[in-house]
Amino acid sequence: MKTSRRTVLGAALGGAAAAALPGSALATSAAAAAPAASWRLRWSPTASGDGMRAWETVEDDRADSHTAGQPHIRTEGANWRFTMHMVDRDSSTDRQRQEVTGCRKGDSYLRWLPGETWRLTYKMFLPSSLKATTSFTHIMQMKQPGQGSSPIVVQSLRRVDGVQTIELQLFTSGLLIGRTALAPLHDAWTDVDFQMKIGNGSSGSIRWILKSGGTTLIDTSRTGIDTFLDDRVRPKWGIYRSLGDTSGSLKDCHMLLTDMRAYQLA
Repeated sequence: MKTSRRTVLGAALGGAAAAALPGSALATSAAAAAPAASWRLRWSPTASGDGMRAWETVEDDRADSHTAGQPHIRTEGANWRFTMHMVDRDSSTDRQRQEVTGCRKGDSYLRWLPGETWRLTYKMFLPSSLKATTSFTHIMQMKQPGQGSSPIVVQSLRRVDGVQTIELQLFTSGLLIGRTALAPLHDAWTDVDFQMKIGNGSSGSIRWILKSGGTTLIDTSRTGIDTFLDDRVRPKWGIYRSLGDTSGSLKDCHMLLTDMRAYQLA
């Protein structure tokens, strides 16, 4: 019996197509060969090496309210130290602010743009003198650069029914990403892992993890959220708090940061 070239060719093509179907050996091999998404280190400054040039901008007593206390933001060994005194005032005198912004690399800085996914990891030390308040106390923000723009995300120390907590909130909508007790973080080093997909409407997402002494205090995430305003996204760290607290929690205090890292999903 003779077999036509069309039959042979059809069988060959059919076999190749079948092998490429999901679950087939060829499909499995192709999937294995495709590069997996991974975190690429983009920023890893040190306090001893980069100093204050680790940041895009430094907002240290920008109203010159307490020149005797300057610098309020400085390096201290392997750490960056943010100091807040009760007499410090921002240019808006109902609040206090000692913050840094951005991730500087030499003479440039990282630009976080829509469609990108970024991850920040670092260690922070919160002394018991840095307390949660009934009004806002932010220690990390994601913002659009420029004066007067609203935060996108805030990591805050907030009193809830008298209990000190640390929380992450999507500021523009008031959506609470997660909240946990602040007490286990006081006078200890805490590992922070913050991940953010930048997107308008419902195309953004966030994951927030806090660990202390090998114990996971919170690991929470949200998808389908709006994480972009305009231009680009820029992180901020420091102490930014209202003087409107009614719990008597405002004290001279400080915060330490170290092991700062920024990764981009590639």
